[in-house]
Amino acid sequence: MKPVVCKFGGSSLADGTNIEKVCEILAKDPARKYAVVSAPGKRFSGDVKVTDLLYECYREAQENGDCSKTFEKIRKRFVSIVEELGMEGFDIGSVLDETEREIDLRKSVDFTASRGEYLNARIIAAKLGRAFVDAKDIIFFNKSGALDEAKTYPAIAEKLEKCGDAVIPGFYGTDADGNIKTFSRGGSDISGSIVARAVNAELYENWTDVSGFLACDPRIVNSPEKIEVISFKELRELSYMGANVLHADSIFPVRKGDIPIKIKNTFRPEDAGTLILPSKKYVFHGNTVTGIAGKKDFTVLFLEKSMMNGEIGFARKVLSVLEAHGIGFEHMPSGIDTLSLVLESRYLMGGLLEQLIEEIKDAVHPDYIRVLENIALVATVGHGMASSIGTSARLFAALSEAGINVRMIDQGSSELNIIVGIDNDDYEKCVRAIYHEFFEKKTDMN
Repeated sequence: MKPVVCKFGGSSLADGTNIEKVCEILAKDPARKYAVVSAPGKRFSGDVKVTDLLYECYREAQENGDCSKTFEKIRKRFVSIVEELGMEGFDIGSVLDETEREIDLRKSVDFTASRGEYLNARIIAAKLGRAFVDAKDIIFFNKSGALDEAKTYPAIAEKLEKCGDAVIPGFYGTDADGNIKTFSRGGSDISGSIVARAVNAELYENWTDVSGFLACDPRIVNSPEKIEVISFKELRELSYMGANVLHADSIFPVRKGDIPIKIKNTFRPEDAGTLILPSKKYVFHGNTVTGIAGKKDFTVLFLEKSMMNGEIGFARKVLSVLEAHGIGFEHMPSGIDTLSLVLESRYLMGGLLEQLIEEIKDAVHPDYIRVLENIALVATVGHGMASSIGTSARLFAALSEAGINVRMIDQGSSELNIIVGIDNDDYEKCVRAIYHEFFEKKTDMN
């Protein structure tokens, strides 16, 4: 029987009571051999995540030489977890002492940030009587900072085969120089996916505090439909556009191994959750649209130049300006004589926007450049869009009826999504209008 890999998020592991629930979930199914764990999250509104406290520890150690003031909060948090779990025989004090010394000695932001996962995994492994496998010994990055697959996957498979059931801290590994290196925030999802790929898992279960993906943000639409089944491609589009149940990059390792993902709720384990399938295993479920997601605060640079289509290297020259400043673009819609660059506004502060415009003018001499600021992007995603006649008409009619001015349109070549650029102020209204059209209206078209 192939194993199941389970990843548990910070909300699932915020205190001893929640960790007890996690232990019950793991014990219920013997196939759940490997657990990848996050650092403790918030216990209540206004609480602070352990990882955020650790970043504060790093700043304190840099400024004062030690992190004793902030680390005391972390110490109380983990001592409380051990007490709640009734683990009197586990010497958490010595483990915490060693951790504090290492933070003060190394003064490494990645090492410091990783200790929440490390400490939580040590405790959970001891509680379950499972092996603790340190991520630094099995997950490796190359000199460019990317995952070293050739080294990582065999190391995980060999180690876990020998040790049996195990608990592994998420979020970090070892870089090419032997130092601790972390993924981006939320990176424990990636760690779980890597472990699942390495052991050729039957399933990668991602346990969190929601019962799966919703068709859109519940803060915008009241009680939106839950997505029962979704493809990797659809998930990638929705995650990238702000649907934050799962880290967008966690798809790639399991996708290569054709391993399904299931989003499950630690606090409602009986709920079915959302099943995420490799595209070749996905069967169209009948809905035109699977989900809606978006993000605010973009800037669009609209370039126009006559005969642009005949000018070899035009786009390359424009993009080289962005590259020189270390700026990526979100989308690049184009026409015969036009090219638009959609950029995150946060990268354009301090006069950089004006500098980019001048450098682009010098590079390609456009007839003019127009700037649209305070733009939101909303993606409508679904495999059914390509085969459903009139999808675009329905979408834009719904936006028109809602009085929303569309400033930009971009449709992917796969016809999996349609992205519209609108004013930030229209963002919530836009999501509600699209949801109403494709999920609430009872028509024969859907």
